Amino acid sequence: MTQKNKSGSMILGVAFVWFTTHFGGGFASGAQIYSYYVRYGIWCLIMPAAAMLYNTVFFAYCLRFARKHEVYDYRSYNNAFYGKFAPVFSNLFEIMYLCVMCVAPAVAFATGGATLSALTGLPYLLCTFVIGVFIFIVAIFGTDLVRKVASVLSVCIIAGLLIVYIPNIAAGFGAIKETAAAMQAEPVPFGKALYSAFLYGTFQLANVAVFVQHAKSFEKPDDAVKSMGIGFVVNTLMMTMVVLGIMTVCQNPEMKNQSVPTLFMVQNGVGKAFMTPLISVLIILGAVSTAVNMVAAMVRRICSGIEAGCADRKKTVLAGESVKNTGETPKRKISRHEIIAALICCIVDFAIAQFGLLTLIQRAYSVLAYLAIPVILIPYLVHMAVTRFDTK
Repeated sequence: MTQKNKSGSMILGVAFVWFTTHFGGGFASGAQIYSYYVRYGIWCLIMPAAAMLYNTVFFAYCLRFARKHEVYDYRSYNNAFYGKFAPVFSNLFEIMYLCVMCVAPAVAFATGGATLSALTGLPYLLCTFVIGVFIFIVAIFGTDLVRKVASVLSVCIIAGLLIVYIPNIAAGFGAIKETAAAMQAEPVPFGKALYSAFLYGTFQLANVAVFVQHAKSFEKPDDAVKSMGIGFVVNTLMMTMVVLGIMTVCQNPEMKNQSVPTLFMVQNGVGKAFMTPLISVLIILGAVSTAVNMVAAMVRRICSGIEAGCADRKKTVLAGESVKNTGETPKRKISRHEIIAALICCIVDFAIAQFGLLTLIQRAYSVLAYLAIPVILIPYLVHMAVTRFDTK
């Protein structure tokens, strides 16, 4: 592979990282898109592009800064970015990110539970419990497997969404026009729609913690701008597709009570016998994958202090023992601390999930957006102005 092709591959790869990070159970279920866009009338056709353009500017700035200053873990990045204010803002970022790590898995629990409940008719409480038990088991014993298949799983979900949405949009084009006419007849103020898109884009800003590590793959800092430009196109197109799909069933009186709009669309659309189980499985797998990664990250975060405290004792023991090297890599044992930490995380997320999927997405995500305003949004705007977009 030539250097030019390798550079282009990295640019595309990081753009895809943005999409797969953005794209989870809440996106696949349609709940996020309905809550932040479709509820705000005809503006839903342009607001996804506005929110993603907002994210593109900030993510490109973040990745460009990380590559230019060669800081590839988010703590080092924050310390470099916030400069003399790092003792305050780096720690505030840690607190905010811990909140994200609690809410995001809870949304995944709720997404899987709501989808399973809609599919089987079983109580939501029982369904979230089943999802929680499964996530706990996989987080303890199958994290490596989930990480290995994450990319394949994401591609499968995207392919599944295309299979589901395109035929339904085509078949429901008349319904989309009726929904658009009804939205125009009772218009929602532009300011409300714009503010909702602003909140959506703002709670996404916490993803800078995920992205900075990928800046290392860029050949030069300006590759970040190209990568996020591609990410803008991909994310906007997929979000708009979901908006159009949901608009096919917006006139149905039962729509307001649906926590999984995508599933409701399929059940009232074409090929429902085939597409209903397909989209249900994909949404649940997407939610489980997201939750497992988040729970595993929380477990590592909780156990890191305990492991650091045990490090000296391990060195002392090993120094006094004769260790036989067989040339084989020993199997990693799951510690009691990891099991307890994972169990606590799952119990907390299960409890938060009982507020319901739409409530979590509409309110908890908005709270995260408000936290991100003083920690990320305002400092970044000040940094852009003072440093003239990091050129000074």
